[in-house]
Amino acid sequence: MGNVLNPHTRERAEGKIVIRKAGETDVYETKLSENDYDGAKNFINKAQLLYPNLDGLKQVSKMINVYIYASNRGGEADWYKILGVDPLADEEAVKKTYKQLALLLHPDKNKFDGAEGAFKLVLEAWCLLSDKVSRTCYDQRRKSREACTHIHRASNQQ
Repeated sequence: MGNVLNPHTRERAEGKIVIRKAGETDVYETKLSENDYDGAKNFINKAQLLYPNLDGLKQVSKMINVYIYASNRGGEADWYKILGVDPLADEEAVKKTYKQLALLLHPDKNKFDGAEGAFKLVLEAWCLLSDKVSRTCYDQRRKSREACTHIHRASNQQ
């Protein structure tokens, strides 16, 4: 059984959090396995509204955000958004944010299904953004893609 706290029945399974609607399988886990990250995020957001103090929701929410930003439709993952830093952030800010996110998502601390994959994406973002040469190359690709997007939109508007 996955990590779940049923917001409708407040059921606890093996001390793990269970998030599911009554009578259903783990909704967010099903949506994650189907790569429906927006659906998983919507479900977690509803759970946060209903039960803001529910243990584990922050971890699940951050994990889903990582998957959303990694699945950047039509291009490379948004490594800055995966870490939750501004593209102009200095090395120290990137490092601090990486450490916080890595602690939150590390598979030894986060037993939710999908945590290991999210942790690996965060690690990949850190590897890219902490290396000056790799980060510069990535920034150039981002700017080039943004310029192409603006040109494409402008030509479609004419």
